[in-house]
Amino acid sequence: MNHSAWRTRRARQLAGEAVEYDQEYVDARLAGDLGQAVFDRRIELGLSQAELAERAGMTQPQVSRMEGGDTVPTLPLLRRLAKALDGTLSLTIDEGDSRVTFTPHAA
Repeated sequence: MNHSAWRTRRARQLAGEAVEYDQEYVDARLAGDLGQAVFDRRIELGLSQAELAERAGMTQPQVSRMEGGDTVPTLPLLRRLAKALDGTLSLTIDEGDSRVTFTPHAA
């Protein structure tokens, strides 16, 4: 998608028209949402990227890329992240909508 097509879509969205998005855009948004959820939970626990990486069997640069939304993790990595962040990871993926949340485990 070129810049002028994006502006056209944005203008149509602001005008209240229904706008279709490319699958790449939807995937990038989900990766960004996941990265934000990991970041928020890590900060809530008071962990550094290096500490989270150690807990999850990752490297600090891998955590950084994930928090930046630059990578799509595998299912085994998501499982390790949930354990490392002491919570339940919930991904809700529906047509046109997605949510990522970490729910802390009970103390």
